[in-house]
Amino acid sequence: MELYLVRHAIALEAAPGQPDEARPLSEEGKEKFRAAVRGLKRLGVCFDRIYHSPKLRAVQTAELLTPLLEEGQTQVTPHLAEPPSEALLNTLEGSSVALVGHEPWLSSLCAWLLVGSPQGESFPFKKGGVAHLEGHPRPGQMRLLGFWSPRLLRKLA
Repeated sequence: MELYLVRHAIALEAAPGQPDEARPLSEEGKEKFRAAVRGLKRLGVCFDRIYHSPKLRAVQTAELLTPLLEEGQTQVTPHLAEPPSEALLNTLEGSSVALVGHEPWLSSLCAWLLVGSPQGESFPFKKGGVAHLEGHPRPGQMRLLGFWSPRLLRKLA
């Protein structure tokens, strides 16, 4: 499996009384991430599945990734809004899959899949950043093929 871990794009700060789950992407975040998606396209990236957190900023980021989706729709999973778990890994289907989520859990997920330990501080994701992994989606069973900052992806666009 090719697995792409994607941190949501730049979001607005929460307004007073607004729940964290309802924070949308900023216009700047949308614009920059659209350019990052064009960079991914130039790299030949495409997905047969996109899973995302139920939080609005992840939903909107996943929607911006849909030009790279060969078929189907995006799919929400609450497991991307919490620490990495076997439950998340057990839901994954497809051969080229994107997971759109949040820090610190994406960093922990990346470390867990690569080295078998969820020590996420070793893989800090910038907003809109992407890690490309390959292998069997189990702890310590994947290898890192790319770790791209959003700025690098925009330069490829």
